[in-house]
Amino acid sequence: MKIAISGKGGVGKTTLAALLAKIYSDGGKKVFAIDADPDANLAMTLGFPDPSKIVPLVLMKELIEERTGAKPGASSPLFKLNPRVDDIPDKYFAEHDGIKLAVMGTVRGGGLGCTCPENAFLKALLRHLIVDREEVVIIDTEAGIEHLGRGTVEAIDKLIVVAEPGLKSIETAHRIKKLAQDIGIRNIAVAGNKIRNLPDRKFIEDNLKDFDILGYIPYDEKIIQADMDKAAAFEYAPEILEDAKKILANLRA
Repeated sequence: MKIAISGKGGVGKTTLAALLAKIYSDGGKKVFAIDADPDANLAMTLGFPDPSKIVPLVLMKELIEERTGAKPGASSPLFKLNPRVDDIPDKYFAEHDGIKLAVMGTVRGGGLGCTCPENAFLKALLRHLIVDREEVVIIDTEAGIEHLGRGTVEAIDKLIVVAEPGLKSIETAHRIKKLAQDIGIRNIAVAGNKIRNLPDRKFIEDNLKDFDILGYIPYDEKIIQADMDKAAAFEYAPEILEDAKKILANLRA
């Protein structure tokens, strides 16, 4: 499975990404978790030790220069658009509890839309993970979907948009869907998060009628406490794993 998770900032997409990665890993699957959000928190949410010590790939300047033939940050018009990246996951990803994780980091001056060695390196790596590898790949992306270029969308099994009860979250979900469809992604679904009661569920269902809704994760104070303590949400509130399993079951259906 190759899953990308998006949504408005703060809705809980990183929590869902961590839950799905945990479920797959516990089920014996090899999992690559990719933190493509500039506000990188996936390592912490997965319970990786010393997450702040994980070096974002974009900061591995010597490696990027070696693979692309151009120094990051330098004004070089010539560099490899398809650098070798097949050994990167095994050599440079962090690993914890059977999950291999990489933090992509932010490319200065326009993100992955820029034409630069860092961009070529990161795009080639994502394409390799999504198209060429057989492991489960879960990408925690930002509200935009610029990380998913046209060369990888055909291999994405599902784009999950996380939504909470609130108009801003709903508007972002519709915007993401339009952007996704513009580059050819059709297999889009929603997971509701921070659901307190039936009216919250009805709000999601009434405002996202044109989405396939996979399921819901309830609001839980323990998840907030886990975030404050820099701990994995499923360690403080293990019952939410059952809710995530239902989402995963509907995703596979």
